[in-house]
Amino acid sequence: MNRIWIKRSVLALFALAMMLPSTGCFRRKKYENPITKDTQQPDKVLFDKSVRDIEKGRYEVARITLNTLINTYDTSEFLAKAKLAIADSWFREGGSHGLAQAEAEYKDFILFYPTMEEAAEAQNKICGIHMKQMEKVDRDTTQALRAEQECRSLLTQFPNSKFAPDAEQKLRNIQEVIAGGEFKVGSFYHRKGSHPAAANRLSGLVAQYPLFSSADEALWLQGDSYTRMGNRFKPQAVTAYQKIVKDYPLSDYAAEAKKRLQEMEAEVPEADPVAVARMQYDKENFQKPGIVRRSLGFMARGPELSAASKSGTPAMTSMQSSIPASVPIPTAAVGTAGTTDVTIDTGAGGGANSSLEKNPDARLKPPTPEGAAAAAPATAPATPAAAPNDPPPSNRQFGKPGKVKKEKRPKKNATTSK
Repeated sequence: MNRIWIKRSVLALFALAMMLPSTGCFRRKKYENPITKDTQQPDKVLFDKSVRDIEKGRYEVARITLNTLINTYDTSEFLAKAKLAIADSWFREGGSHGLAQAEAEYKDFILFYPTMEEAAEAQNKICGIHMKQMEKVDRDTTQALRAEQECRSLLTQFPNSKFAPDAEQKLRNIQEVIAGGEFKVGSFYHRKGSHPAAANRLSGLVAQYPLFSSADEALWLQGDSYTRMGNRFKPQAVTAYQKIVKDYPLSDYAAEAKKRLQEMEAEVPEADPVAVARMQYDKENFQKPGIVRRSLGFMARGPELSAASKSGTPAMTSMQSSIPASVPIPTAAVGTAGTTDVTIDTGAGGGANSSLEKNPDARLKPPTPEGAAAAAPATAPATPAAAPNDPPPSNRQFGKPGKVKKEKRPKKNATTSK
């Protein structure tokens, strides 16, 4: 009987213990959300699935999943990341269509989330999109100009971003390509003998892109073109040679530039220490292209960027067209007294005092039967006054074009070209 009573007592105590939590005698346990414990949030599940699809190359499936997340969970914390992932999927897919869609998605992301850190990353990706489509220096520069504009936007809108240093180097690489195309055109004009066109093209190139790897050679050709254009352009030639000595002191053209300045009896400036340090840094960090690139570079679509500068501030403005130095400027436009190659007669006064009324119209003079010789005046024509300077040079080559003698220039070393 005692054993039976003990068993019943134990069972009663056990039943009482099981009933006490429901009666509130003990503290209740915290409610456990099964969604956060055993599984993840549904928007996180969709985002992780899309990331795995992107990594495995299933871009279309990933975009469908991400659009489902955006349309279903409009307050999700993964909303911005999902929109950026859609752009990344297009970027990874590649191709002209995929890159165009990626650029549009990145721009939408910057528009909706301009203060997020990923906005600078999106702008950096846009710059990279156009860099991937750049052609060589002697081909179309549309993509290079677009890439230059987008990289400048990154430096302007996100100057303190961690992507800013990379954008500066990208901008130097892009401007190396643009300047290379301008240099090819200017050197072609120089070889052809069109010195006014060559001088104008090369002067604008150096003024806009001073970090160009062949800027010293461009200045040399510019100074030579001005020298061949006559004595009136001697100041421009002297300026070009002085710029080589001052801003590109380690160049192979510096010694020849000093010699020409001495022949012109012009001042030889001192080398700029900042320019010396920049050129020395570029020389030490120059990376020669590999043997594969040198051998098969002609088959590559993109340009060679190994010669681009590794230091210095890139140009933050676009190149502007300039008036060639060979184009005469009228006195009225200058606003100063004196005589130039062009004079302007506005016909002030009008009526009978106008120059159009005083001078007869040659078209109204009837022809004489004796021919053109009879139309000559009886008196000898007055000798025109001698011009104070040489006649303005012309790009047009009259007569049978001859072979332009190639000028012997200093041999240029690739590592000392800046």
